Amino acid sequence: MARIKVHELRQKSKVDLLNQLKELKAELALLRVAKVTGGAPNKLSKIKVVRLSIAQVLTVISQKQKAALREAYKNKKFLPLDLRPKKTRAIRRRLTKHQVLFLLLLFFLIFF
Repeated sequence: MARIKVHELRQKSKVDLLNQLKELKAELALLRVAKVTGGAPNKLSKIKVVRLSIAQVLTVISQKQKAALREAYKNKKFLPLDLRPKKTRAIRRRLTKHQVLFLLLLFFLIFF
């Protein structure tokens, strides 16, 4: 089996991706059996390709799930922690632009 192209995976539906994942895991199990029984070297070299393909499929599935969650929480007031931008702790605790503008306005009203 040749390596899977990620752009092709992104066009597939979740059901197709799960079916492909199932097939790849079955193939990996067969290759591992061949490894134990002393299979041909070309089968042993396919193990790496299949493992990489499984990782690619799982990555695309998780990316699609995260994109769907982002879309679901798009106009909500609060975001789940794993959907918020990571940044650094200092940047996350910094005042927002609205808070800064409010403080500046308050400052000018008091002193001018």
